[in-house]
Amino acid sequence: MESRISKLFGIKYPIIAGGMVWCSGWRLAAAVSNAGGLGLIGAGSMTPEVLREHIVKCRQATDKPFGVNVPLMKPNSAEMMEVIAQEHVPVVFTSAGSPKKWTAWLHERGIKVAHVVASSTFARKCEDAGVDAVVAEGFEAGGHNGKEETTTLCLVPAARRATSLPLIAAGGITSGDAILATQVLGAEGVQIGTLFALTQESGAHEAFKRRCLDLNEGDTRLLLRKLSPTRLVKGGFYNAIEEAENRGATSEELLEIIGIGKTKVGIFDGDIENGELEIGQGASLLKGHDIEPVATVMQRLVDEYNQARKRMS
Repeated sequence: MESRISKLFGIKYPIIAGGMVWCSGWRLAAAVSNAGGLGLIGAGSMTPEVLREHIVKCRQATDKPFGVNVPLMKPNSAEMMEVIAQEHVPVVFTSAGSPKKWTAWLHERGIKVAHVVASSTFARKCEDAGVDAVVAEGFEAGGHNGKEETTTLCLVPAARRATSLPLIAAGGITSGDAILATQVLGAEGVQIGTLFALTQESGAHEAFKRRCLDLNEGDTRLLLRKLSPTRLVKGGFYNAIEEAENRGATSEELLEIIGIGKTKVGIFDGDIENGELEIGQGASLLKGHDIEPVATVMQRLVDEYNQARKRMS
C-alpha cells in the first residue's frame, strides 16, 4: 500500500481516520495510528481546552504520527490553531473553508496540511494554496457535504486531473476492495469515517453505533441543502427536517429546528430519536457487523485489499 501519502505522513498504510465530531477523540486517533494509519482528532466538537487535553492524551497513547481536523467554519478555529501549534501536532486536516487561510501559517510551524474538498475546482485551489495533500470527499460521506453532490466515483478522477498533489479519496469507503478501486481512479490514500465511527474506540454512544450498524440501503439521505448539505440517518430529527423542507421552511426556521447541540444529543448522548444522527451511506454495507476494535478493522481492510489485488491480477 505504500504511496506518496504514507511517505508524507510517515505511516505504514495510507489510511486516515476522518476527524468526526463526537467520535474522533484521542482514543480513536491513537488506536488508528497504532494500527498503522493516521488518526485524526476531530476538533469540530471541542473547545480549545478540550482539544489540548485530547492532544496530550493521544501523544501518551501512541508514539506514531497523528493529526487534528479543524473545520474552518467554526468561530474558534484560530484558537484551535494556536493550541495545535503550541502542542507541536505534526499534521492538520482543514475543511469547510479556504485552504489559503491557514496553510502558510501552519507550514511556518513545520506542520503538514491536507485540505478536504468536494469539487475539482477546489482541488485546484488547494494546489495554488500550497497544501501538502488533497482529500476528495464524495457525497456518500456522512455529515456535512459539498453542495455539488458529486459522488466519489466521479470526484476522485476529476480531482486527479485537476491537481498533481498527493490525493486522498473519501466518501463511501468501507472495505479493502474500495481502497483498491480508489487507487485505480488515481487516489494514493483514503480517508475513512463511518467504519471507524462505529468501532469500540470511537467516542460515539453505543446506541448510535448499534443504530448505524442496523441501517439498510437508503436509510440515510442528504438534507439541509439551504444551509449546509448534511447526510442524516432517518429518524425523529430527520423527519422534522424533512417535513419542514417539504413545506418550504426558511433557513431561519430550519436553524430553529436544529437548535444547539443536536449532534451531541444523537451521537454522543445516544438519543437516537431526538438527536441529529450523521453517518455515511457505507453504513448499510456494515449491517450485521459487531462493534469491533480498530486493530481488527484495520487488519481486515489490509487483508481485503491484498485479496482484491490478487483477485484482479
